[in-house]
Amino acid sequence: MSRELKLRIISGIVMAAVILTATWYGGIMFRAIAGLLSLLIYYEWSTITKLSDTNPTGYAWGWFSVAVMSGNTIFGESSLDLPLLSGFAITAALFPILRGPNWWLVGGLVYSALSGISLAAIRGEESTGLVAMLFVFAIVWATDILAYFVGRAIGGPKLAPSISPGKTWSGAAGGTFFGLVAGGAVTLAYHGSISLTVLLLALALSIFSQIGDLFESFIKRRFGVKDSSNLIPGHGGFMDRVDGLVFACFTVFLIAVVHAAVTGDVPGSGDGILLGF
Repeated sequence: MSRELKLRIISGIVMAAVILTATWYGGIMFRAIAGLLSLLIYYEWSTITKLSDTNPTGYAWGWFSVAVMSGNTIFGESSLDLPLLSGFAITAALFPILRGPNWWLVGGLVYSALSGISLAAIRGEESTGLVAMLFVFAIVWATDILAYFVGRAIGGPKLAPSISPGKTWSGAAGGTFFGLVAGGAVTLAYHGSISLTVLLLALALSIFSQIGDLFESFIKRRFGVKDSSNLIPGHGGFMDRVDGLVFACFTVFLIAVVHAAVTGDVPGSGDGILLGF
């Protein structure tokens, strides 16, 4: 076994142990992980897109914005998440307008901050939040892992050759299938039954997790970068590891926000946005 593979395995085990432990305990431990993830993603995004060179003022504003929102994710009120994010993003949009077209600042700010916000919102403080978070993890991880193995075994037409040459349609279909199986297994273990709504949600999360993977690949290809960073031994950067997860969480968060807006059924503080999961 090569040294790089050993590092990859050890790093993967450590990351999984930390994330699952924080998910189990919830509370400030999980919110701290979510807030830290936002900061790490902004660091990697701004490094990839060279924000410090192209827009130093906006780059500094982005750090301030993400730091404040991460602090609110950990210690503040979830009701302030979207107002803060909207205010900081609108202000950040003024920098490209005044200094030239650099919308990577706004994109990075929203992407990084919403990553932590959506994770914390899904987990909440209740036991249902734990199950909901495990539901998301199971779908994303099964999709990612099995898409790789199915794609390698079957091959066939490429999914998006100009963005990620290694991905195939067979891998995408296999990943989606096993994502549905994993999400269904978590639901069955908790509820004892599976509804069509849950299956449709699992399908959406699997598809959008793969879109998230392609999205990050597009950014790296656009800027000629192989890994988002070298912060994780053997794995590259945090964006490389959570690209599918954050898009799946964005999907859950958006569905929950739209549902709350339409029905007026807003979970209480700490309930988690999938209280009815």
